[in-house]
Amino acid sequence: MARLKVLIVEDERTISDVLVYNLTEFGFEVQAATNGLEGIDRAKRFLPDVILLDVMLPGMDGLEVCRQLRAGAETKASKIIMLTAKSEEADQLVGFNVGADDYVTKPFSVRVLIERIKSITRRTSADDEPLESILVYGSISIDRTKHRVVVDNEHVLLTASEFRLLETLLRNPGRVYDRTELIESALGADTLVLERTIDVHIRSLRKKLGRYADRIETVRGVGYRFRELQEESNE
Repeated sequence: MARLKVLIVEDERTISDVLVYNLTEFGFEVQAATNGLEGIDRAKRFLPDVILLDVMLPGMDGLEVCRQLRAGAETKASKIIMLTAKSEEADQLVGFNVGADDYVTKPFSVRVLIERIKSITRRTSADDEPLESILVYGSISIDRTKHRVVVDNEHVLLTASEFRLLETLLRNPGRVYDRTELIESALGADTLVLERTIDVHIRSLRKKLGRYADRIETVRGVGYRFRELQEESNE
């Protein structure tokens, strides 16, 4: 079986060296870059499964690197885990908006980071399970095979987590999901995140759905649901 490929984009040499050593020891195939431009170039040649991307990079910061990786044909499918000392919810929201799949704040445990890498790649494998390939719900459609979301005939770029979150809600419109259920569906049952993290994903997803944002309804004290079409027709 091919080894999982991980690219580390981190300018702090001590952190980078520790990660390279531990991830290699764990069995991953690992490369490292020390700045954004080098990271983008290595990603295009190395084609990593997972990219560990520091936010505070010299020159081009990690958010811009993430944008460019998501726009690149060779790198758009790579999973991106942002590494940052910032822990505010607003900073996480920015990261998710530019295409990050997960977010880890420094200082972090290498063991926890490895579990996050394993979790995010297991979710990729789970996407291969036989399910209905295309979901159409009013003006919103999801194509699992092409990993595309179309709203009003316009392609909407979602992160992998946002995609799974929207798919979960659309498969059972009207059903109320609590935050724990949505974390398990969108992020993985073994993902170590606060329940409030799902609120960040929901906020970002609503923004990308534009005029259909209010179809994702907050059920106070419980979680979220996707409004049923017949409810809209009765309004």
